[in-house]
Amino acid sequence: MSDNGFFRVGADHVVVQLRLTPKGGRDGIDGIGALADGRAVILARVRAAPDKGAANTAVEIVLAKAVGVPRSAVSLISGHTARLKSLRVDGDVPEIVARLEALAG
Repeated sequence: MSDNGFFRVGADHVVVQLRLTPKGGRDGIDGIGALADGRAVILARVRAAPDKGAANTAVEIVLAKAVGVPRSAVSLISGHTARLKSLRVDGDVPEIVARLEALAG
């Protein structure tokens, strides 16, 4: 995998680094931000509370919509109980990368 800041590209997928704000008042992507250690992440918020995986499911839906893939193509791979999460997005890698880069501005 190659490193492109807040995402890594694999042969048939992209792994996205994301910081989630649950109970954030709305569902959406707020852009790209940096953690205290300098790592870039997508900043996202969802209305769902972090209860029984509801916020995780909601962020999968938000990310799927943002990159134009079906919800089933997005899966949480780490950070199940943390704000910092890694999500795998399967699909047309060049298209996913283009949409992620558009989020960065």
